[in-house]
Amino acid sequence: SPSRVLMADGHQAISTSTSTMGGSSDTPTPPAATTADQDSSEATASLARRVISRITGGTTSTTSSSAPASARSQSASAFASSGTYVRRAHHAGSWYSSNAEHLDATLGRYLSDAEGKSSAKSGTRAIGGSDEVPRVPRAIISPHAGFDYSGPAAAHAYLALKEALMAAATHHCSGAAHKDFTIVVLHPSHHVYLSGGAVSGATELQTPLGNLLVDGNLRSQLLNSGKFSIMERHVDEAEHSGEMQYPYIAKVINDALGEGSTKSLHVRVLPIMIGATSTSQEQKFGLLLAPYLAQPNIFTVVSSDFCHWGKRFSYYPHLSTNPDDGTPFNQISDYIEWLDRKGMNDIEMQDPGAFATYLREHSNTICGRHPIAVWLHSVATNGQDGIEKVNVMFVDYDQSSRVATVDESSVSYASAIARLISGASIDRSI
Repeated sequence: SPSRVLMADGHQAISTSTSTMGGSSDTPTPPAATTADQDSSEATASLARRVISRITGGTTSTTSSSAPASARSQSASAFASSGTYVRRAHHAGSWYSSNAEHLDATLGRYLSDAEGKSSAKSGTRAIGGSDEVPRVPRAIISPHAGFDYSGPAAAHAYLALKEALMAAATHHCSGAAHKDFTIVVLHPSHHVYLSGGAVSGATELQTPLGNLLVDGNLRSQLLNSGKFSIMERHVDEAEHSGEMQYPYIAKVINDALGEGSTKSLHVRVLPIMIGATSTSQEQKFGLLLAPYLAQPNIFTVVSSDFCHWGKRFSYYPHLSTNPDDGTPFNQISDYIEWLDRKGMNDIEMQDPGAFATYLREHSNTICGRHPIAVWLHSVATNGQDGIEKVNVMFVDYDQSSRVATVDESSVSYASAIARLISGASIDRSI
C-alpha cells in the first residue's frame, strides 16, 4: 500500500536536513586493539599516513572542520576514554521482521531465488575482449529499502559477500589459526547534516540473526587521520541505510559458518556514514580509504537506492522518447530505468568524473550518490596505482512500482558486484 511504501522505501529526507549530531551522552569508545590486529594493520596504516600527507600537502595532523560543532572529529584518545554502546536494531519490526526464524527464512528465500537466476545467466564476462576474467568479489552495491521491496534485489549482491567469505577462509592468511575479515559499510545520511564522513561509535551491531562485532582497530586508524567524525548512538540508530545491510551480512555469515569452511574467520564490520560531500571531498575521502579497501581481508558494501521518482520526492522528470535512439518509452518507468542505467554505466566504467557529470546533468535522486562516489575514487586510485584492479558489474535492477502517470511514485533498486581481475598487477605488500 502507499503508506507502507512511504515507511519502507520513502527516504523522506533525501534533501539535506539541518539537524546536527548532538545531545547524546552515549559517546562511543573503540575496543582495545589486539596485538594481532596491530601487527596486521601496521603496513596499511603507514601507507594511509602517506596518503593523508598527499591529501593535506604534507601535514598529517589536520582536523576536519567541515562538520557542525557537535559532529566534529574527536581525537582517538578522547574517544577511547568515553563510554561504549551496542547499536540496537532500530528498524526491526517495521522495515523487516524482528522474528529471527521468519527473517532467516525470508532472506534465505531471496538468496535462493537470486542464486537460481544467477545460474541461468553467464556469471562473468571478459574485460574489453581481453583474457582478464573477474574472480573473487571485493565489493558490492546494495539497496537499503524495506526487505519487502529491495530484499530480492539485494540478494543478488549478497551472494557475492558469501562467496568472498568462503574465499577468505580458503585462501587468505592460510597459515593463521584465526583469520580477520572486515566488512566496511559505506552508507549515506538521511536525517542529519554532515558534510564529511563519520564512523559508527558502536562496539556491536544488533540484528535478529545475531550481533555483528565492530572493527575498533580500523575505526581508530581512521579517527587518527583527523578526517572523520563519530556517530553518536541516536544518529547511528536512526539511520536505516546502514542497518538494512546488517541482517543480510549476519545471514550470509551464518550460512557460510554453517558450511564449515569459515569457522576460523573473525568477521567484523565498520559502518562509515558519508554526508553531503562535495566532489573534491569525495576524491579526498576516496584517496584516504583506498589503501584500506584494497586489503584482501577487507570487503566493501556500498549502500544506496537509485532513482526516487514522484511528487513526494519533488523529482518527476520524464520524456516520451529515448534521447539516445529516439525510440518511444512505453511508460514513465521505462524513462526512469533509462535514467538509472546511465548512472549505472558510469559506475561500471569506474569513472567518478563521469558519474559526477551525470549527477549534475540529471540530478537523479540516488540517495547513496556520495558513498558511491567516494568508493569510485578509491577503486580508481587503486587501479591507477596498480594495487588492485576490479570489474564492476550490475547484476540486478528493480523498481518498487512501474510508474505510468505523474501521480504515482517509485524507488529504484540496483545491485552491483566488483570482482578482482585475474591478470591485473596486484601489489599486496603495502
